[in-house]
Amino acid sequence: MNILEKIKTNYSASMNEMTVAAYLEECKTDPKAYAKPAERILDAIGEPEVLDTRQDPVLSRIFSNKKIKIYPAFKDFYGMESTIEQIVSYFRHSAQGLEEKKQILYLMGPVGGGKSSLAEKLKHLMQQNPIYVLKAGDEVSPVFESPLGLFADYTDELEEEYGIPARYVPSCMSPWASKRLREFDGDINRFKVIRLFPSIQEQIAISKTEPGDENNQDISTLVGKVDIRKLAEYQQSDPDAYSYTGGLCLANQGLLEFVEMFKAPIKVLNPLLTATQEKNYKGTEPIGAIPFDGIILAHSNESEWAKFLNDKKNEAFLDRIYKVQVPYCLRVSEEIKIYEKLIRESSLREAPCAPKTIELLAEFSVMSRLKEPENSSIYSKMRVYNGETLRETDPNAKSIQEYRDDAGINEGMQGISTRFAFKILSKVFNFDSEEIAANPVHLLYVLEQEVIKMMLPPETETKYLHLIKSLLASKYAEFISDEIQKAYIESYSSYGQNIFEKYVIYADHWMQNNDYRDPDSGEIFDRSILNEELEKIEKPAGIANPKDFRAEVTNFFLRYKAHHAGKSPRWDSYEKIKNVIEKKIFTNTEDLLPVVSFNVKSNEEDEKKHRDFTRRMRERGYTDKQIRILVDWFMRVRKTMA
Repeated sequence: MNILEKIKTNYSASMNEMTVAAYLEECKTDPKAYAKPAERILDAIGEPEVLDTRQDPVLSRIFSNKKIKIYPAFKDFYGMESTIEQIVSYFRHSAQGLEEKKQILYLMGPVGGGKSSLAEKLKHLMQQNPIYVLKAGDEVSPVFESPLGLFADYTDELEEEYGIPARYVPSCMSPWASKRLREFDGDINRFKVIRLFPSIQEQIAISKTEPGDENNQDISTLVGKVDIRKLAEYQQSDPDAYSYTGGLCLANQGLLEFVEMFKAPIKVLNPLLTATQEKNYKGTEPIGAIPFDGIILAHSNESEWAKFLNDKKNEAFLDRIYKVQVPYCLRVSEEIKIYEKLIRESSLREAPCAPKTIELLAEFSVMSRLKEPENSSIYSKMRVYNGETLRETDPNAKSIQEYRDDAGINEGMQGISTRFAFKILSKVFNFDSEEIAANPVHLLYVLEQEVIKMMLPPETETKYLHLIKSLLASKYAEFISDEIQKAYIESYSSYGQNIFEKYVIYADHWMQNNDYRDPDSGEIFDRSILNEELEKIEKPAGIANPKDFRAEVTNFFLRYKAHHAGKSPRWDSYEKIKNVIEKKIFTNTEDLLPVVSFNVKSNEEDEKKHRDFTRRMRERGYTDKQIRILVDWFMRVRKTMA
């Protein structure tokens, strides 16, 4: 079936019509026929995958060995496990008929934090399951009411005959249905029931309301108003003279999104109180109560919430709100996934991106959102939040729970937004007029310029510039130094393996307090000499706790050999020792500078080494233009650090 046929088939399937009696018979066997909006959206979300974080060292540190629920429907929302679980809990409790069914789901968070994206996702999920709507003649109920509204005064009989629990029956029928019932002399069989799918496009059971001008906005944006064109034909109090165009009218049996809700005057919000508590509301004309059985989803930023919260007149309203905080992502690995997704959805997905570019931007974004820790560095805090263990490299680093307790519940509600970060990334990709590509050198420059342009408070600007110029630039200098050195040393892999195996032998003898005889020279190393040799390898990497580190690496080596028929592990198979050995290898490599630079070479041998170097850099993911830019930057930084 091609796409044109598929659209036609889906459209036809959504317009099924039946009698009221047939609908009630269907309710006997299929509870989905009368399911509440919360139940339908839960069904669309689906069952979660339960992830036991004890099986993953990184996740076990982040989530304290708990089992967490991952919902496939929200797979593109990275680092939001807690927020999504709270949202799903709201729907679950509402579906169970608990207090949440009478409350407004309110997403509160900073700009660009994902509130609108979550709202859009929920509206799309609401479209997946159909609703059953009352129809009279050729006219569908203007408020998409459930056929069960006709039985509002007969809930006991309905439950006894058809097994439909009383809580599923609306509190009243609409004025439109009440008028038709009078015209039909009480014959409910003259009504029809139509099966519709909620639609964002057609505003069927899904609607969006936005605050307007404070001076002229009134409740009609929510409850509708009289249609003056029909007053020539009907009285003002006639239900058919009413225009059911308010957000509550259109979102019945579905979802109403109220954007920036607290920017609206309180008088505009008043209909939401009765709509949530009594499941009906009053129109602007004397036409009787209009039923509402839907979900109200609101969102705004923290300042609007604080302003509303501090006004004592809003206490009744605040009691009807289920607040979910939507902070910025605080894990670098998840922030990277957000940027990668945004790039994939643009034409930049084919453009070259040098290693570490996106990671540096993610690190800057996350650090801008973190509360500055006491007696610890913000860089270490960022790495701990990302699930890394810093026991060997930073003795001042705290546990993730200590950092969280110190920061409080509002961490992540300020800082650089994802939206701002992606604008930075766009400028970096287009920085060079000759090549659409991104590299960290251009990123650091663009970041600095954009932070200055933002005209932030002096304290915030100083903090951000420190992160860029001192922290990220120095960390990247270390990274690109390693990259250049790895590409320079062709045989560095075998060299690293030799250091690794020698380290394990020395460490094993040192821990056993045994002397070691070198099989080649016959020289005997006592414990103090072994310690000196081990420290030569450890010191360049700044190992803070050598005794534990030696034991950990040796145990890893011996366990690996025991499980692999005596075969030694590769030196780079264990991240901790890999980093240490790389620091050792690259401690004294001054002779690389003439080779990696793009100056004219004095002899053919250096020229060949330079060609080999650039080839290996290309294999590592760099373009020719990027290699030149990064090498030049590396040379400049090296001079300033010398």
